[in-house]
Amino acid sequence: MNLVDATQTPAWAWLGQLRDSLNVDFRSWFAADPERAQRLSFRAGDLFVDMSKTYLTDDIKAALLQLADQVGIAQRREAMFRGERINVTEHRSVLHTALRQPPAALEGDHLTVDGQDVTVDVRSVLERIYAFAREVRSGRWLGSSGKPIRTVVNIGIGGSDLGPVMAYEALKPYVQQGLECRFVSNIDPTDITETLKGANPETTLFIVASKTFTTAETITNAKQARGWLLDGLKAHGVIHDDEAALTAAVAQHFVAVSTNLEKVAEFGIDPRNAFGFWDWVGGRYSVDSAVGLSLALAIGPDNFEEFLAGFRAMDEHFRTAPAQENVPLLMGLLNVFYTNFLGAATHAVLPYSQLLHRFPAYLQQLTMESNGKRVRLDGSDVTSSTGEVWWGEPGTNGQHAFYQLIHQGTQLIPADFIAFANPAYPLSFDGVDQHELFLSNFFGQTAALAFGKTADEVRAEGTPEEIVSARVFPGNKPTVSIMAQALTPKTLGELIALYEHIVFTQGVVWGIDSFDQWGVELGKQMALALAPAISGDADALAGQDASTQQLISFYRAHRVK
Repeated sequence: MNLVDATQTPAWAWLGQLRDSLNVDFRSWFAADPERAQRLSFRAGDLFVDMSKTYLTDDIKAALLQLADQVGIAQRREAMFRGERINVTEHRSVLHTALRQPPAALEGDHLTVDGQDVTVDVRSVLERIYAFAREVRSGRWLGSSGKPIRTVVNIGIGGSDLGPVMAYEALKPYVQQGLECRFVSNIDPTDITETLKGANPETTLFIVASKTFTTAETITNAKQARGWLLDGLKAHGVIHDDEAALTAAVAQHFVAVSTNLEKVAEFGIDPRNAFGFWDWVGGRYSVDSAVGLSLALAIGPDNFEEFLAGFRAMDEHFRTAPAQENVPLLMGLLNVFYTNFLGAATHAVLPYSQLLHRFPAYLQQLTMESNGKRVRLDGSDVTSSTGEVWWGEPGTNGQHAFYQLIHQGTQLIPADFIAFANPAYPLSFDGVDQHELFLSNFFGQTAALAFGKTADEVRAEGTPEEIVSARVFPGNKPTVSIMAQALTPKTLGELIALYEHIVFTQGVVWGIDSFDQWGVELGKQMALALAPAISGDADALAGQDASTQQLISFYRAHRVK
């Protein structure tokens, strides 16, 4: 497939002209077009997406869709779904979409890549996950002392942590009573120490999630967890210091998400309790694979299938919905317009749901590790800005922190607002529905950002003239509002897949490989090389730059052991 430079297309030139003549005035736009809200609102699965308070005009929408056509998004989308090797630097297929094939797929046409039946492979691993989940959830899987599992600790980092912890937090109302999940990712010893506080080694199960089983942070934490388990079991009188008992305890309390069965066995985990995934699944796209084992244990196989069904519904929408109403396509293209034509450097995601408090952090990896690239698919330099800084916090917390900058600052910050009609925990006081009070902020903030408050309106409130300008809200701040009936496993899957396909759309326009992540490698390599200097090797320290020498010297002078 030919690589098209988006900046050289007729659509790009047209977008530049539209940018130059753009005069955003939401008040007049809505007044002149009573159908604007309806025309620019769309359904995608169970999600209702209102894009009327964005900078879309009929001409900008038409130009963006022409750009999509001219860079070949539809062709590249099909190449991804077919399993072509669109991850060019690693020469891999990109098939996270294959992870959500329904059980019925086994009765239909199978997806085959490089002679391997992907459909059978995916369902086979899922059935093993479900069987294991049933064992743990039913209490049939016992710890060394014969007690059922009550605490599951997932040890991973990056995609092996951010996805599972985000989804677990989002779906806590679906977690089986008496079963909890905890998550360790940081190599900072504080993380594992705090995570294991109060846990009972007799009823704790560890999941070590590392495809290669060599990830430094994960294996270090796994070794610490193994020591904590064995020390605790010995202290409880469950086992003694004989090798067979120690080996049996590790095998009973540890499972792996990995494909390196040799390393898994060396650690002491029974390879039969290792759940694999494939090279065509990037870490940040893997929560619906075996990496989601902790979630499957927590919410159960039926709910996990609903989770997958949500991904699948958004995949189908992205693949088949007409371009004019294709939500991931339109949102991705609009983000390109904000970034490349209006200079937006950041993008806020503001969920009005406390359960989604880790969703912005999850999206940070998904978006920035995917599209934070400086070279194109052919190795040439990019011809435009790429990527945005993604960030956010749940409302209403963010309102009392950073909304000031969005409302009255000088930077353009597009924002996605997410809310649900029904709360997980309905509460009321003095006849007031607390969820309605909460959502009044969701509705009010997007309206305030769009329509603002004029100087005359401020004066009409009796504001002294000398502070009128400080209380003016310019408005015309772009937002997308995403709503659903409730935060369920299915709607969560839809939300995740929505942003996966937004990332894909932007990456195709920019001509980059959204599925490698070489940018994370250099710092890790240098960290390993620095270990001798940190430990006191004078020659190794002398080989470092002056700043690093100074910092290591400070550390060694002040470390108390």
